[in-house]
Amino acid sequence: MGYERGDVAIAIDPFKDGSSGRPSLVVGRETTPFHGEQYISLSLTTRTWYEERIPLAADDWVEGGAPRSSSIMPWSVTSIDADLIERYQGRLEGGVVDEAAATLSEYVRPD
Repeated sequence: MGYERGDVAIAIDPFKDGSSGRPSLVVGRETTPFHGEQYISLSLTTRTWYEERIPLAADDWVEGGAPRSSSIMPWSVTSIDADLIERYQGRLEGGVVDEAAATLSEYVRPD
């Protein structure tokens, strides 16, 4: 299965032994180098003490959903190898995806 911007996938963390997988939001586009083999993504979390997190509401999910209240961590960027993706979790509405990508952009843009 190929993944698109807005998809949430569960992927194994290659740096953590015994990883049961972490949900990640695909923010890269089809024009991203190696799209289909690797996906630029932002991690999701159930932790609530991160002030800069972007909480997800039930209506942010176009498909699927999360078993617990979740948030996007726009500073937690990773490139996921397609081989490490275990399964599709769902798809988020475009507005919240754009908000997360814009926040990431603010973190890395030059002053």
